[in-house]
Amino acid sequence: MHKKPSVFKRIISRTLGNKKTQSITIPLLCVLIGLIAGAAVIALLGKNPFSAYYNLLQGCGLAPKASYAGYKSILTDFLSFLNYLTPMIFAALAVAVAMRTGLFNIGVSGQMLAAGFLASILVGYSGLHAFVAKPLVLLIGITAGAVVGGLIGLLKYKFNINEVVSSIMLNYIIQYVCSFCINTFYVDPVSRQSREVGQAARLTLANRVVGNLKMDIPLGFILALAAAAAVKFLLDRTKMGYEMKAVGFSRSASRYAGINVGKNIVVTMLLSGALAGLAGVTYYLGYFASIQPRVLSSTGFDAIAVSLLGNNNPFGIIFSSFLITIVDKGSTYMSSAAGIQAEIADVITGIILLFCACSAFIRYLLTRRKDEEGRKDK
Repeated sequence: MHKKPSVFKRIISRTLGNKKTQSITIPLLCVLIGLIAGAAVIALLGKNPFSAYYNLLQGCGLAPKASYAGYKSILTDFLSFLNYLTPMIFAALAVAVAMRTGLFNIGVSGQMLAAGFLASILVGYSGLHAFVAKPLVLLIGITAGAVVGGLIGLLKYKFNINEVVSSIMLNYIIQYVCSFCINTFYVDPVSRQSREVGQAARLTLANRVVGNLKMDIPLGFILALAAAAAVKFLLDRTKMGYEMKAVGFSRSASRYAGINVGKNIVVTMLLSGALAGLAGVTYYLGYFASIQPRVLSSTGFDAIAVSLLGNNNPFGIIFSSFLITIVDKGSTYMSSAAGIQAEIADVITGIILLFCACSAFIRYLLTRRKDEEGRKDK
C-alpha cells in the first residue's frame, strides 16, 4: 500500500503540474521565491523588507508618498515610470524575437545607440515641426536598428560568423564612432554629453502642465504594447512566425522540410534590430534627450534577463519588464526613504533571475514526480 502524498504536495502538483499553464505558474513561483529571498537580505541589513518594497512602489508612482514637491504627484511619478519602462519592453522584445529563432542578439545596446544617434543628428537638431519630426524619429530608429541587426544576420548566414561575436564587435564600433562624432561635432560644453534634441523630436511630451502638475507624457508606451501584440501575432499566427520558430528548434530539420534557413536568420535579425532601434529612440529621444559618449545603455543587456524571465513570450515580457523596472527605478527612492543602498535593488533583481533560471529544473522535478505517481497507480 502506497503512502498518500501530503495535502501541500498535492496542491503544488495540481497548481504547477498542468503543462498548459506552467509557462505562467512556474515563473510566478520563482519570482515569489526571489522576492522572499530578497526580503531576507534586506532583513539581514537590519531594515524592514515590507517598508523597503513599499518604497520601491512609491518610487514608481504605484503607491502614494507622504509628500510631493511642487508640480508633482503620484500621477507624475507613474508617467515617469512608464517613460522609463518603454525602452525596456522594446529591447526585451528584440532579444525574444532573436531567441525564438535560436539566435542571441547581445548587440541590442549598440543597435539602440545607432538608432538614437542617427535620429538625434538627422531630426533632433533639425527644427522640424513635431508632426513631421516624431514619425521621422520612429522611421529612422526602425531603419537604423534593422540595418545593424540585418548585418549581423547576413554575417551569420553568408559566413557562419557567430552572432554573439559579430554583435559584440559592432557594439564597440558603434560606441566609439558615435563617441567620436559627439565629442567632435555635437558635444555640450557644460554636460559633456551630446546637445539636447529639440522638444519637437522627442517621443515624450516633457514638462507639460496639466492642471497644477508638470508631467512627462510617454508617447512610446502605447506603441510598445502594440509591438508586443504584433510580435505575439507574428510568432503564433503566421507562416513566417512558424518558420522562425522551426529554425529555432532545429535548423537541419527545417532545411529537410524545405524552409529557407538563411532567409529566416536574416529576417529575424532585421526584425530584432528594428525593435532594438525603437528601444533606442524611446530611450535617447524619450526618457532622455541626449547621449553620453563612450557609454552603452545597460537596458540592452538587462533586456536579456527580462526576456528570459518572460519566457520569451511577448505578453510575459510586459510583465517581467514591469517587475524589473519597478525594482530598478524605485531603488533611488528606496535608498533615500529607507536608507538602503540602491545596489541592493540589483541584488534583489539578481536573486529573482537566479530562481527564474531554475524554472527548467522545477519542470523536470514536476515531470519526474508525475511519472512516479503514474507508475505507482499502475
